[in-house]
Amino acid sequence: MRVISYNLRKHKASGELVALARDFDIDALCLQECDTTDLPDTLGQLQLADSTKGNRLGLAIYYRPERFTAHGTNTFALKKSLHDMVLAPAHERLIGTRVRDNETNHELVIASFHAAPLTATNSLRRNQINAAHKELLGMGSGLMTLMAGDFNYPFFTKNLTEQMKDSGYELSLSNRRTYTRYKVFKGHFDFATSLGLNIENVETLPRGASDHLPILVTAEYGQDSAPAQEPPAA
Repeated sequence: MRVISYNLRKHKASGELVALARDFDIDALCLQECDTTDLPDTLGQLQLADSTKGNRLGLAIYYRPERFTAHGTNTFALKKSLHDMVLAPAHERLIGTRVRDNETNHELVIASFHAAPLTATNSLRRNQINAAHKELLGMGSGLMTLMAGDFNYPFFTKNLTEQMKDSGYELSLSNRRTYTRYKVFKGHFDFATSLGLNIENVETLPRGASDHLPILVTAEYGQDSAPAQEPPAA
């Protein structure tokens, strides 16, 4: 499974999406900071699962119907930072789509996440990450989960990695920094957390019009993740 996550920088990089989907042969696309009123229903072979509706800077998920069948999408509001309360840029910071693999019958949740900005504390972002994981678990007990996005967490990621392990999740950073716009704020802003999946690789892709670089997550189903059972015939 190949999934790209990309913060579009207030939709400025939206013109790159068709080429990204085509050139990297992806199965799903997780977007942050997009103008959801300007998103097409399809991007090449990808279909829009859904997007947030209440955000100034929205989230969206696309998937490849040839690979997956979508069985519902939920959006979630997470604990707000002072930045959110004053400027109101983001009511919904998480969107998740439950899909079934048409070839293997595995079920999983693919999610796009956008944490509070650097003006907030790491403690608040950890709270948002943990809350996001709980919300996604509510979409299906025992389902594999891949949550990719802009975590706004470039510092002290080792502590975050240990916390994720304690909760059963794996945190995966990419091979190169994903944000280098400012001299001080450089690092891995964009990464992925997963449950029940084997993350083979997370690659930082070339820079486009955004201040974030897209990441490509390559994953396989974990050995303990059994395919879903087909419903009994009527």
